[in-house]
Formats: sequence, structure tokens, C-alpha cells
Amino acid sequence: MTGKARPAPALEGVASAERLLTILSAFRKGDSALSLAELSARTGLVKTTIMRLAVSLEGFGYISRTPEGQYRLDAELLRLGMIYQQSFRLEAHVVPVLETLVERTGESASFYIRRGDNRLCLFRVDSPHRLRLHVRPGDRLPMDGSAIAQVLRLFTTSPLPPEAATLDFPLYTAGANDPHVAGMAMPAFGPEEAFAGAVCVTGPITRLTAEAAEAVRPVLREAAARLTRSLGGRMPESPALPAGRRSGE
Repeated sequence: MTGKARPAPALEGVASAERLLTILSAFRKGDSALSLAELSARTGLVKTTIMRLAVSLEGFGYISRTPEGQYRLDAELLRLGMIYQQSFRLEAHVVPVLETLVERTGESASFYIRRGDNRLCLFRVDSPHRLRLHVRPGDRLPMDGSAIAQVLRLFTTSPLPPEAATLDFPLYTAGANDPHVAGMAMPAFGPEEAFAGAVCVTGPITRLTAEAAEAVRPVLREAAARLTRSLGGRMPESPALPAGRRSGE
């Protein structure tokens, strides 16, 4: 007799764990330490709750207290970050592709993923030109109208928006979030055509003009295809219409 498959139980997060993670997520680039008042303002948690949760975070080495009574991130997070980098090793696949892009185009090349309402620069290789956009790995930028954000927005939306089928990849924008900057972006995919991230070329609008972008277009397509193969994926015949999963599904 064939039994009916039981539906997977609907699971919910643990409120106390979510509050702990909210405290860690409150730290931003450039923060050396945060006061109790700053943590409260950023998390929406009351100070007494933060103080209680901080005891657990301190006990496991995620944060520590300064002599002035402020909170700062501690070494356990660095240890986990190193484990993440060593286990994932995405850098070994992405950076050589970016280096080739810089060599062939003369402009800066980056690899972005989406994190909520931001685009996160994971890896970057700078242009040899002195005039260039200064972005560092780890920088979070808004999901604006730039080509990078458009690619991330499209391929992290499920189902894929119908207008994606009408777009010509890689996408090109000039002055979308900075009147002096132009950029091009192309999706790259992992196994089962899962979206991996956006491969991008950016430069001053005076160099990366619409005409110059036409010469970069096949180079960027080739780079995204190379990265996709390296990640164990397959570039769809039309990058606007991947048959498989999106990132995060």
C-alpha cells in the first residue's frame, strides 16, 4: 500500500536567535565599536535586551567590550569568515576571469551578488588607469538603476520578469547612479543554471562610452561564459531565459 507523502512542516525561526543575529548585522563597514545606544537605534531592540544578548555573544567570542564600554566584533567571526572562504573558494574561479577582463578592456572588473536591498561586491580587480571608480570587495551599494543592479534584480526574481526576454545582455548603463560612471553587467550561472552573480565592467563615462561598450560586449559575454563553465554551470542559449533555479532558491 502506498502511503501519502507528508507535507514538510512549516518552520519558523527562533526569536532569540534572530535578535542575536540582528545585533551582529548592525555593524557596518568602518565601525570600530558601537555604543549601547547606537546598537539600540540600529536594531530597534531595547538596551536591556541587547545587554543580555551581548553576554551570550561575548561568551562565544562574537563580540567583545572595549574599556569604554562599547561593543566591537571579535575574533570568532574572523575564524568563521576564513572557514567560509576556504570551503567555498569562489575567489579561485572568479578572480582569474576578472583579471582577464581588465587586461582585455583596460577597465575595472567586479563580481557582485545581491544581499537584500543592496548589491555586494565580492571580488574586484582595478583598472590600471589612475582615473577609476573606487570600490572595494565587501562594499555594499544600493540596488539602483545601474546595469549591475538590473542584472541582480532580474535574476534573483522568481519567476523571471517577462521583460527580461527583450533585453540584450550584457546590459549597459551610463550615469545611472553617478553621472561620471558607466558600467556593463552580465549574469553568470552555477550548476543547474542557478544564478551565481553578476560579472561587471565599470569605468569613467568618458572612456566607457556607448561606442566603447560595443567592443567590450563580446569580451564580457565570453568572460561570463568562462566563469559559468568554471563553476560547473552552463550558460543558457538566451541568458535572459535560464531554465533552472535562481540564486537563493
